[in-house]
Amino acid sequence: MNTLREFRLVVVDVWQKGLYGIDIGRIVTAVLIFLGFLLVRRLFTRVVIHRLKAISRRTKTRLDDEALEVLEKPVSFIPVVVGVFFATDYLPLSGALAGIADRIVRSLVVLVIFWGIVNLLRPLSEVFRQLEDLLTTALVDWLIKATRIAFIFVGAATVLEIWGIQIAPILAGLGLLGVAVALGAQDLFKNLIAGLLVIAEKRFTKGDWIKVDGVAEGIVETIGFRSTLIRRFDKAPVHVPNSKLSDHSLTNFSAMTHRRIFWIIGVEYRTTIPQLREIRDSIESFIVESDDFAKPPEVPMFVRVDRFSDSSIDIMVYCFTKTTQWGVWLEIKERLAYRIKEIVEEAGTSFAFPSRSIYIEPMDSGPAEVFVPPGTTGSQEPVQR
Repeated sequence: MNTLREFRLVVVDVWQKGLYGIDIGRIVTAVLIFLGFLLVRRLFTRVVIHRLKAISRRTKTRLDDEALEVLEKPVSFIPVVVGVFFATDYLPLSGALAGIADRIVRSLVVLVIFWGIVNLLRPLSEVFRQLEDLLTTALVDWLIKATRIAFIFVGAATVLEIWGIQIAPILAGLGLLGVAVALGAQDLFKNLIAGLLVIAEKRFTKGDWIKVDGVAEGIVETIGFRSTLIRRFDKAPVHVPNSKLSDHSLTNFSAMTHRRIFWIIGVEYRTTIPQLREIRDSIESFIVESDDFAKPPEVPMFVRVDRFSDSSIDIMVYCFTKTTQWGVWLEIKERLAYRIKEIVEEAGTSFAFPSRSIYIEPMDSGPAEVFVPPGTTGSQEPVQR
């Protein structure tokens, strides 16, 4: 009996002292409290979010609907934070344990707050999009990314402060590290500054067709901090450092107001002057009467007999289409080519092609000269040539 009594006392002592002097019963209860909040987490999220979604459907704007979608995960984490708070509050913590528990709860609260703020920046970025007329799409994208990074940094700094870690020495250390990195990463900062200059000068935006002499030609897909992604017409991606976009000559074909057609049409030399006038006037009339072409004084337009080439009389056709879309421009150019061929054939002449004439002059028909090879005797027969 004494042995059983002693064992009972041991069990009671272990139960009462538990972990760090905390009753095991309280620890089990605290764990059950936390698990209880985890169980109601899904129900809490469903009730709160669905209720808010029902309210947002009554509004005309799409912004509140998108905000609720990105806030669903941070809101679903709130029961976890509340469960940790009530569980630690139920435990009779003191001293260092109480301080650690308080810091954990505060850190989780900061996490939920900044998690929600960073997620909200996604739908709120539409507000920044209104600045695209003043700035550029790429610069607005940079501002959104910079804002997200800033809030993440502030959230991390807040958590560090909660745990008693001073930010100022870390920033000072990062400053010294930044100097060392800057000395070894000059190209990185050069590309970053070049990217800012390219965006500020509005040389191009996402979706533009550009050509960088000696580098690449294609459609701009992404303007990054260090490089720009250009998709070539064979669909291969090219990552071009921003410094090359700043230092090299760059042509932005998407910024064209019109697309040009410049042809030299050669007709045969047998073409008469009336025929030349008919061809020139008919081509000019077709361009002037067509709605596909821009007219002077908006753009220059010339249809003129230009020069006498080696094997043709050249007529210059110089005009601009209203469209800048490459496919539509090709269709217009094709129709113009069909019409020019019809005009030349209707005029009764033909297109010239490279040719060369050889003239052979007749030689004198007198007697052939007698050729006597050197070193021969007079008895040999003379050779005529």
